[in-house]
Amino acid sequence: MISNAAASDHDVQPVGANDRAPGHRVEGGGTQPEQDATQPIVFFDGVCGLCNRCVDFVLPRDRREVFRFAPLQGETARRLIDRSDIDSLKSILLCDGRGVHRQSTAVVRILHRLGGVWKIVAVALWLIPLPIRDLGYKLIARSRYRLFGKREACRLPTPDEQQRFLP
Repeated sequence: MISNAAASDHDVQPVGANDRAPGHRVEGGGTQPEQDATQPIVFFDGVCGLCNRCVDFVLPRDRREVFRFAPLQGETARRLIDRSDIDSLKSILLCDGRGVHRQSTAVVRILHRLGGVWKIVAVALWLIPLPIRDLGYKLIARSRYRLFGKREACRLPTPDEQQRFLP
């Protein structure tokens, strides 16, 4: 199980001063944007081919419809996420009841919440030291547009997916 005690300061970052949404303190010293903790939001680069494939991967596997999705270029991100994360567009972000998770930690926590075999994959990935996990993440992220393409516009949800996407 992924515990909050295992999270380092890198894993759960406080909401920055540039945020427009107020936050409140959570265990471990981070802050939590005011949102329903049962509805974690996956923020993704809406024009990145790899990021869109990740969303396409999560949607059918999230049978309990736990996750909501929002592009980093959208108004939900501007309201809830630190401006530096939006400006850099270097990481998928998971905003949940424990804070804002970046890079490999966001991926591991998403897989864990999917359950089933993905929970086992998440636990296996969690055993890899954070610097090594994040190094792998950064290597892929650095080349993602070249390897997976860049779209002209953000992904548009299908009518069936509409309720799961935030502006």
